[in-house]
Amino acid sequence: MRILLVEDDPLIGKAVARGLEDAGHSCTWMKNGRAGLEEGLSQRHDAVILDLMLPEIAGLDVLRQMRAKGVRTPVIALTALGGIEDRVAGLREGADDYLVKPFAFQELLARLEALRRRSVNRPSPSLQVGEVHLDLTNRRVTCAGNHVELTPTEFSLLEILMRNAGQVVTRKMLCEHLWDGEWEGVTNVIEVHVNRLRNKLAQAGADGLIQTVRGRGYAMKAPSTPFSTE
Repeated sequence: MRILLVEDDPLIGKAVARGLEDAGHSCTWMKNGRAGLEEGLSQRHDAVILDLMLPEIAGLDVLRQMRAKGVRTPVIALTALGGIEDRVAGLREGADDYLVKPFAFQELLARLEALRRRSVNRPSPSLQVGEVHLDLTNRRVTCAGNHVELTPTEFSLLEILMRNAGQVVTRKMLCEHLWDGEWEGVTNVIEVHVNRLRNKLAQAGADGLIQTVRGRGYAMKAPSTPFSTE
């Protein structure tokens, strides 16, 4: 994988960059937010590892600007702040995963591999539920013919809901599918992504497609089709 690392700490940056290259990845290391944003906007990378506490431009602002300009590259956010509020803030701005410092390098590699699997393991070329069409080959979503911009995690979330249309997808299933079970029980994280996806679909004309099944999870259905809670 081609990895963009944006990290101002010289010890962490050097160790991560070397570790990534030893693991067979190519790594571009930027040491401040401004340089990281410029490189991130180039879209030359398969994934971004982004520290949230950066000089010149804060990591959250880097992430926000990348997503605002249509960059869909998967992002793993790094921070010394491990509270749920901090995780949710990063996810709301478009992060796909979250790692709290200090972290084990092997865990970082595992999370990068999980992001890669989400991007490439696509057994079916397209899915259709109601007016929503998901093109797995080109990673493109349309609603009634209009393009819907999604982050990689939102795309994966929509995919699992569409593959199980008419059935309940539990929070545990979402956790295992999207985060390899790492965040099981942290419902706020899942809710942030679901609500963000709901809002984007609603703005595109597919309001009410994702329904909450209280105490269990979520279900996707075409407007006129009932779903099973079994």
